[in-house]
Amino acid sequence: MIEATWGLIIFIIGIALVFDFTNGFHDSANSISTVVSTKVLSPGNAVVFAAFFNFISAFAFGVAVASTISKIIQTANVPIEVIPYIILASLIGAISWNLITWYFGLPTSSSHALIGGLVGAGISAIGIAAIKWSTVGLVVMFMVISPLVGLACGFLFMVVVLNLTRKTNKSTADSYFKRLQLFSAAAYSFSHGTNDAQKTMGIILPLLYSIGYYGAGVDPNNLPVPMWVILIAHAAIALGTLCGGWRIVKTMGYKITKLRPVHGFAAETAGAGTILGASALGIPVSTTHIICTSIMGVGTTMGASAVKWGIARTIALAWILTIPLAALIGFVAFAVIRVFIGY
Repeated sequence: MIEATWGLIIFIIGIALVFDFTNGFHDSANSISTVVSTKVLSPGNAVVFAAFFNFISAFAFGVAVASTISKIIQTANVPIEVIPYIILASLIGAISWNLITWYFGLPTSSSHALIGGLVGAGISAIGIAAIKWSTVGLVVMFMVISPLVGLACGFLFMVVVLNLTRKTNKSTADSYFKRLQLFSAAAYSFSHGTNDAQKTMGIILPLLYSIGYYGAGVDPNNLPVPMWVILIAHAAIALGTLCGGWRIVKTMGYKITKLRPVHGFAAETAGAGTILGASALGIPVSTTHIICTSIMGVGTTMGASAVKWGIARTIALAWILTIPLAALIGFVAFAVIRVFIGY
């Protein structure tokens, strides 16, 4: 078998940063769709705004999510020389699914694509023993819970806001909420960085472990995150956000429901609160799922007919398919890699 070298590890870290970039590119819509659709910021200003807050989140909320992601592959059960190739195959699966769904304008989860890729590649390498299923189960459980929390928070927060402003003139309220939406958009972009950038950190850690970066005596189940890994992960996701994913902005900002500044403020605030809570607990959630359902929750305060449920069903189907199809691509990718490395 061809053993991994530092050159290969650096190459795979580069691919991981490409994934991080596509995560920011794909998920930029989550951060900016509401402020663009409500005309609070121009698209150009919105992406710069979102990228800045994605990056500065590197200095808050610790690395609990990265730790969770780093444990999906059972390093104790996997030959150390195989780990880099599992990571490479998982990244191929995740990036491929990101690009497919970007092309069709579907706001799916980059996080779930990565987890699906890890599962598929790990099983392809050595079977089900490669995967820590309790961690995958946690992710799948919150795949269901977190969108429901986002939906409920969006609805309830919007109800509170409407009650507080019921005597306010519509144009006056819009003027106030256009300003407030800058704060809510900043909070959402910040929360996005606290969760999604850490996922790339989490797959870099096993790579470093496989090449002996940590030296002897390190616990593979509690790998420390070097500061340089934190900074490059946040820089890559911020750069991806700068490039934007305008197909998905259109779906998020215009097709789910019609938004005014007050609705954008409520959706972003509810989404940010949900994601920050998950990040503090070390739970890797889909920021895409949460902002989508927060927008839906806000929309339902205008009546069920205000939400275009046909679009919502299409998005939900893409959510369901993400982990299994990314896993399939990851499985096939490792099978191809196996031929070239003689494993």
